[in-house]
Amino acid sequence: MVRRSPPKANYVTVVADNPQTLDGLDSYFKGAGVASNGTHRLQDVSMVPPAATAVVLFPDDFHRGEVETTIVSLRRARPKLLIVVVTGAPQHLGAALEPDGHSVPPLVLPKPAFGWTILDAIRGRAHLSPS
Repeated sequence: MVRRSPPKANYVTVVADNPQTLDGLDSYFKGAGVASNGTHRLQDVSMVPPAATAVVLFPDDFHRGEVETTIVSLRRARPKLLIVVVTGAPQHLGAALEPDGHSVPPLVLPKPAFGWTILDAIRGRAHLSPS
C-alpha cells in the first residue's frame, strides 16, 4: 500500500489597493479555511511568504510598469507560484503574462471576480506547490 502525503494547504497573498477588496477576500478565504494575508505594496517580492501557493493581484489600481515588474519578479523568484490576475484590461500587461518556459503562466480572471471564483481557480491548480 502506497501512502500519500496530504495535499499542502493553500496559502494566498492578496495584493490590492482597495481596502474593501483586501478585507473582503481575507474574510472570505479564512471562512473557507484558507490562510491568507493582504498587502497594498506592489513592489516587494518578499511580501509573499514562503508558504504561499498563490498570489491574487488586482493590478488596475496600480501603475502599469510597476505591475509588470512585480509579475516578472515574482515569476523569476517563485516559478511555481500561481499568480492570479484579476483585471479589466489584461492587454495592458503584455509580456508579463506570456509563457516564459520557466514559470507557471499567470491565470487571468476578468473583473469583477468573486471570492468563490478566485478560490475555485486556485484550488483547480492545487497540484502546484510553492517554490
